Amino acid sequence: MSYYTVSHWLADKWTDEMEGIAKDKFGPMVMSCGASSVDFIRTGDKAMCVVTKYKDEATGTAAVAKIAEIRGQAASTLPIKMVSDVKGSAFVSM
Repeated sequence: MSYYTVSHWLADKWTDEMEGIAKDKFGPMVMSCGASSVDFIRTGDKAMCVVTKYKDEATGTAAVAKIAEIRGQAASTLPIKMVSDVKGSAFVSM
C-alpha cells in the first residue's frame, strides 16, 4: 500500500512568491526523493500542509534524510516553520 507523510507548517506571512518557490523549487526536490506525488495545501491564512505520497513504506523511509534536508532548506528560505509531521501507510484507498 502507499505510504504518506503529512507535514504542517505556519508562515509569518503569505505571499504569491512563496507559492511560486514551493512549486518551482521545493516540489521538484521532493519528487526527486522518490515521491509519487506531493501536494502543498493552504489550510489557513498563514498555514499549510504538505502531503507526500510514496509507492510504499520502503520508498518513503529511504527518503527520510533527504526530506529532512529539504524541510530545513524550506524553513531557512521562506518565512515558515514546520509545527508537526506524521507518517503512515494507507490501509484503504479508493
